[in-house]
Amino acid sequence: MVATIRTLDDRGSGRANVWRENEKGNLKKLKLTIPQTLPGEEVRVTVAQPSRRRWKVMPDEIVTAHDERIEAPCPHFQKCGGCVWQHWQYSGQLKAKTNHVKEAVESQGFDSDLVLDTIGMDEPWHYRNKMEFTFSPEGSLGLHEQGNWRKIIPLETCLIAGKDMVDAAMEVAEWVREYELKGYDKDEHEGLLRHLMVRQSFITGEMMLGLFATEAPEGHLAEAVDQLVKRIEDKFPQVKSLLWLENTDWADRTQSEETHVLSGRDFIYDEIAGYRFRLWFDTFFQTNPTQAQKLVDIALEMAEPKETEKVIDLFCGVGTFSLPFASRVDKLAGIEIVESSIESAKRNASENGLDNTTFLAKDARKGIDQMLESFGHPELLLLDPPRSGAGGKVMRRIGRAQPGRIVYVSCNPDTFATDIKELEAFGYELKVVQPVDLFPQTVHVESVALLELKK
Repeated sequence: MVATIRTLDDRGSGRANVWRENEKGNLKKLKLTIPQTLPGEEVRVTVAQPSRRRWKVMPDEIVTAHDERIEAPCPHFQKCGGCVWQHWQYSGQLKAKTNHVKEAVESQGFDSDLVLDTIGMDEPWHYRNKMEFTFSPEGSLGLHEQGNWRKIIPLETCLIAGKDMVDAAMEVAEWVREYELKGYDKDEHEGLLRHLMVRQSFITGEMMLGLFATEAPEGHLAEAVDQLVKRIEDKFPQVKSLLWLENTDWADRTQSEETHVLSGRDFIYDEIAGYRFRLWFDTFFQTNPTQAQKLVDIALEMAEPKETEKVIDLFCGVGTFSLPFASRVDKLAGIEIVESSIESAKRNASENGLDNTTFLAKDARKGIDQMLESFGHPELLLLDPPRSGAGGKVMRRIGRAQPGRIVYVSCNPDTFATDIKELEAFGYELKVVQPVDLFPQTVHVESVALLELKK
């Protein structure tokens, strides 16, 4: 059958409706999800179970192609779940992201003209400074198949990861093959190797490799592990942290019960906006350093921080925004629920010569109350919440605190829009929203927004 793509869903796949006769001869609507398609395209598909009301199917043929359709450059694109939009010209991706942000704010009653065009990348490839690869039960290294978290697509390359990172990952994959090591079977809960995490600073060049395994790197593994260390040290001198991380938990997460430093140290150094940060294997840090720098610059430009002001930074993490802001204001207080991130933020502030910061490990809502008592009233509040947003309770608490200016850094247009809607009742006005593309070839988009308290 031929279907026409009406729109895209929140995962970047096409949506189409078709009508089919059932066994009684009645017409029934079938809602299709069709990955790797674009709005307006006519595609031929085969539906295996027409009795279903909804069905996900790959296109058999693109009958009428979108003007912006291109040939995906990655050999793994058809199966790998890492990217979803390599078949779309980058200019088209940016327009779609701008429209997503506009539609989100408009749905909450805001003027979509306040949303500027998305700032893209000059080179939208090899931009990620961190990747987490997975081992299949047979030991091959790759990424999950689209829509199938149990199947691993063995990789020969990755066009969104840093080039040195891919080379190092392929070296580890070759080592695994030579020693015939097994990967972890999620169904049987047995096997050795689970994940390989690679992260690298594009500024300092330092790289970290972290192997997540179900056993310690000793005993029958000692010879193989020694050879891995030698290979990495000989071929990749930029690897300043080679880790073996024990993880026996059934949950499929990159976590560690015991960390073994095979070579170097247990962290690497990175920089953003001229400030140095220590990154451990589980440190949250912006994965696109080029665009992260733009986020910081835009936030500073919107906020116009003054040296007499106090600032509260909610969801501050390890201080990515805290440090550049702290250097421009009288005092800054950061709040973050993850204790290890707060300890890192304190250390990062100290190592960068900042002595006007206070960091609190607390839930955002309770942390605001505590900080208002001890720190005082902020003229400026900055927040960078997770994809789920800050939530109504936190936003209402921010509204009651009445900072003169609020800068909201968002990674989810929909939760951003519902969050800032809460501030209207407290007298805040949305002034501008600047989307920034941190994740080319995917549906995700970040934004920086300024809200001001009406005089």
